[in-house]
Amino acid sequence: MKLSIVIVNWNTASFLNDCLASIELNHVSGDFETIVVDNLSNDGSVEIVRQNFPKVILLAEQHNHGYAKGNNLGIAASKGEFVLTLNSDTVLDDSVLQRAVSLLESMPQYGCLAVQLVGTDGRPQRSVRGFPSIAGIFGDITGLGKLFPYFDSYRLTKFDYERSQDAQQPMGTFLLFRGSILREIPGPFDEQFPIFFNEVDLLRQMQRMGWKCWYESKLSIKHFGGESTKQVKKSMVWESHRSLIRYFSKDLRGMARISLPFLTLAIWLGAFARARGFHEGFRP
Repeated sequence: MKLSIVIVNWNTASFLNDCLASIELNHVSGDFETIVVDNLSNDGSVEIVRQNFPKVILLAEQHNHGYAKGNNLGIAASKGEFVLTLNSDTVLDDSVLQRAVSLLESMPQYGCLAVQLVGTDGRPQRSVRGFPSIAGIFGDITGLGKLFPYFDSYRLTKFDYERSQDAQQPMGTFLLFRGSILREIPGPFDEQFPIFFNEVDLLRQMQRMGWKCWYESKLSIKHFGGESTKQVKKSMVWESHRSLIRYFSKDLRGMARISLPFLTLAIWLGAFARARGFHEGFRP
């Protein structure tokens, strides 16, 4: 098995149908499998997969496990030499899978590959960031990142989406991994990050193992954007900021940990402002 595609779904039935239909048009040398992990949807997603896509491996869960555990379940069931984690609100052209696999296969120093995400307006979406850092988050919160490159290390406002290049943490919408790496890391998507920053944490682990990530501008997919999280937008704002705090709690080392209480306060204030009030947010 050359490729396993893992899709975690929650209440995106119409998007999931179009995504799976586009996958069916693809051919991959060595064959591929598609695994859908459904997190207890109530919109007919499971029925659509069973009726329209009988070859798809369906894991119909009885709980909403969140995105991280959903991916781990799909990866555990996968057999592919390469594993693609793919969002359901995407549409692929009929050559992107083979081209992506062939490219990553030809780049032995890279463990992950991302592609250009194109929105409904036909323009590339901003989908690549740097790993969170104290300076980068400060620049993002204060707006200084737009003025000074030193403070733009997280948001990467000047990233050129028309040029293929190394990328620290592309959005998890389409991430093609070497399966051997994912199977080397126990529970590769840390379930302490149920929705956000789990792929950031994974890519950071891979970087420390010596693996790089590549952004390929010549390959693109259509991305409608956050269709699951849009359904609970305010709670997701709070969950994303909570996950950022968890990320720093895990990643900061040495003297940098002294800044964690002040960083936590700044992130909470950012969540309050962006959500326009408090919300308990997502709880697994």
